[in-house]
Amino acid sequence: MAKGRKKAVAKKRVAKKAPAITSPALVKAAKAADKANKAIADSTAKTAAANKKLVVARKKASSTGTAAAKKAVVSARAALAKQKASLSSAKDSVREAKKMAQAANIEAKVAAAAAAAAEAAKAFEASLAEKADADLVTAVAAFEAKWRAARTRKDAAKVKAKAKKAAAKDKAAAKKAAAKLKSLAKPAKKKPAKKKPAAKKKPVAKKKPAAKKKPAAKKKPAAKKKTAAKKKPAKKAKK
Repeated sequence: MAKGRKKAVAKKRVAKKAPAITSPALVKAAKAADKANKAIADSTAKTAAANKKLVVARKKASSTGTAAAKKAVVSARAALAKQKASLSSAKDSVREAKKMAQAANIEAKVAAAAAAAAEAAKAFEASLAEKADADLVTAVAAFEAKWRAARTRKDAAKVKAKAKKAAAKDKAAAKKAAAKLKSLAKPAKKKPAKKKPAAKKKPVAKKKPAAKKKPAAKKKPAAKKKTAAKKKPAKKAKK
């Protein structure tokens, strides 16, 4: 492994708490529910008051029997019916507000789930990137070790081949040098002198027959010379 490289350590991610689900639709539904509940409270109080007035009007009408008392009973009954209708409408509003809240809550949960999925995908992608960095360091180290081992074998083979070639060359040079030294050690042979080709002789002209000479007179025998005196041996020089 190359020096200076450190294994990438995957960072531990702290689990985040899920945020409270909220949306504009939920806020609107909550406001509608509050308004409907308030309307129910008001209608309930007004209905109770109208009911008390009706009870009082009925007692008065039964005790007096006057037309005015009877008319008051009719008015009180009408007011009670109106308040009951308002109360029913308020209850309907509350139910609608609850439905709105449920729908908004479902939509908010779907949106929150989508956001959580997107966040989880980002976190997973980041973890994969971190793991990829760590795996890359390991893979590079493994590849480097494998490559260096293969390169060492190749270089060793090249060195061996070159050494073998150099040894063969040196052996041939040594053999050649030995042969040369051996030839130098032998005495040089004298080359035989080349004979020059003999010059061609010119044809000799035929001599004319000489004229016949007269016979020469006989000479007298010469007197014998005296024998030379014997020489004395030279005396040796004194040392």
